[in-house]
Amino acid sequence: MLNSLFSGITGMKGQQTKMDVIANNISNVNTTGFKAQRVRFQDMISETNANAQGPNNGGRGGLNAQQVGLGTQVAATDVMMQGGSLQFTGRALDFGIQNGDNSFFVVSEDGGDSGMMQYTRDGGFYTDNEGNLTTSNGFRLMGYSEANLGNPSADNLEALSIPQERDGLTLQDYNIDNTGTILGTYSDGNAYVIGRIAMSNFANPDGLEKAGENIYNASANSGVPQYGGPSDDGFGVVRSGFMEMSNVDLATEFTEMIVASRAYQANSRSITTSDEMLQELINLKR
Repeated sequence: MLNSLFSGITGMKGQQTKMDVIANNISNVNTTGFKAQRVRFQDMISETNANAQGPNNGGRGGLNAQQVGLGTQVAATDVMMQGGSLQFTGRALDFGIQNGDNSFFVVSEDGGDSGMMQYTRDGGFYTDNEGNLTTSNGFRLMGYSEANLGNPSADNLEALSIPQERDGLTLQDYNIDNTGTILGTYSDGNAYVIGRIAMSNFANPDGLEKAGENIYNASANSGVPQYGGPSDDGFGVVRSGFMEMSNVDLATEFTEMIVASRAYQANSRSITTSDEMLQELINLKR
């Protein structure tokens, strides 16, 4: 009977974890490029009161084992990497990744000096007063210079910038096409290739670790990042003037919230019922 108390506790703890995940999903319903999570459960070990037995020579058939479970535990908190819908913004430095759930923009906090790369689906970029392309939190957007456009690899990654001057010419305008190529129009009226945005793919994107600020880190189970560019084979297409929305489905989250709440209530009821049974047992002494 005491086991039922502790089984109820494991159920309550598991449902609390599920509620934490649901609340986080709902709070990020408007977060750019956010990927919802889900919780999966598995049963704990079982107490075996009697082992299984096979048929014997006396004619009796076999017997199944007698086991009593000892509760539940969280098996995984999966990240749902399906792409969110694209929302039109019309802003030149807003990019949404289309047809590439495994693809990510490559960013670096120090511009790649340490070789530490991080990854994001948040395609809202900015230019600072030096023309550097950055995320909203100042991470540098990585890509390939004009000299390395045809050789996308980790060794050729550089922090991208749009120079205000080039060979004595002044920048007039710039645009970035669906292949991630940055074209700058200068005072001579000609368009020059400045660089190209890099993208990365992972064999197991679900294995990426969230680092906050819409950033992911590679992990031991995500696989080694494969670098390329938008529209390359196996990589997504960049849509300028669009932003990827969160893939949180509020209808699903609220339904799961109801299920989690009822499951939590049911587990707490199993504890109070077990307590009442123990109280009746104690009352036998009276």
